[in-house]
Amino acid sequence: MSLRRLILSLSCLGAAMAASAAEPVAWVRVAFDRDGTIATRVEGKADLATGRNVTADDPVRVASISKLVTAIGVMRLVEAGTLDLDADVSTYLGWPLRHPRFPATKITLRLLLSHQSSLTDAAGYYATPLGEPLKTILDDPKAWDDAHAPGTHFRYTNLNFPLVAMAMENATGERFDLLMRRLLIDPLRLDACFNWESCDSVTAARAVVLYRDGQPVRDDNRAGKPACAVVVGDGAACDLARWKPGENGALFSPQGGLRISANGLAKIGRLLLNRGEVDGVRLLQPASVAALLGPQWTFDGRNGVTHEEDTGSGQANAFFCRYGLAVQTLATPVAGCGDDPFGDGIARAGHAGDAYGLRSGLWVDLHAGTGVAYFATDTGSSPAGARSAFSGIEEALATGDLPQP
Repeated sequence: MSLRRLILSLSCLGAAMAASAAEPVAWVRVAFDRDGTIATRVEGKADLATGRNVTADDPVRVASISKLVTAIGVMRLVEAGTLDLDADVSTYLGWPLRHPRFPATKITLRLLLSHQSSLTDAAGYYATPLGEPLKTILDDPKAWDDAHAPGTHFRYTNLNFPLVAMAMENATGERFDLLMRRLLIDPLRLDACFNWESCDSVTAARAVVLYRDGQPVRDDNRAGKPACAVVVGDGAACDLARWKPGENGALFSPQGGLRISANGLAKIGRLLLNRGEVDGVRLLQPASVAALLGPQWTFDGRNGVTHEEDTGSGQANAFFCRYGLAVQTLATPVAGCGDDPFGDGIARAGHAGDAYGLRSGLWVDLHAGTGVAYFATDTGSSPAGARSAFSGIEEALATGDLPQP
């Protein structure tokens, strides 16, 4: 089966494709249930330069699905009594996190995880170099939504998650990527890492390269692990001995930098389907999974920004309509919501990802006990979806409505 046939199938769904648009370089789809994998579909190249075919075991930067995985780590620390979702997060940061216009209102981990903190990404969120405090971003007035107090409005903000990582680091004394390895990656025996520092060179060399218009933009790793996995200042050494807990939670990209395979994502999905246990390993109690998945915010027509502002402006239908602790819930029965790429009205939980030309998704149907994990690379030319605010290729990968090989 060719990728051209995939794009033509999307046209059949009613999405018109520009004649000059490029095809996705690769896609992977893994369907699963509570017990394991049901079906796997793969197509395309993990690396155009070498001609290496993509597989469901190749690590890929899954973008914002990383947020969901970070939240699982948070809930492990909540269960241990190390963190409290409703405590003033300033307690963990070691300095006061307050909206300048609403200084009496505390900001909590719950508000950060559910994008109700009143922070924005307008002042930046990922480029603070090693050895410099991320806190300085918050001194910029653009970092705050001037019109809304914390807890009153939904605004999808990547900056929330570096702050969550800083709270985790200060509470444990552990570097975020290594902490996530202890809390989740190692117990579940996942070949995964946040950025590349804690993955080995063999894993890094199997990375799915991310492309825009056929040009590599991330993880062109055929020579092995990159020399430096974090942002450093001009001329500065990449010396992680300079790391300090709680100084810069963006270093290991808790908001989008998880490298994990589609099969690894499916295992995370099965963990959720089984209420915190997978393959004999109990990672969370059922109550913690319920807390993750239960919506903290539901769109009522005016109480939030319903798309990611750096990628979704101009959308006619809302992309975000229900959101829990770093978990989206789909198919919201509210006027104006376009959050149903499956087109069947079922309230699946999970998260979407969109960065560097990649689109990804992890969705579980708790009632049916089934789910799907997918990604596609170089999707910038994918047509709009025929039935939702998702792209056409996401709709096809969600449903599995793809040409047969």
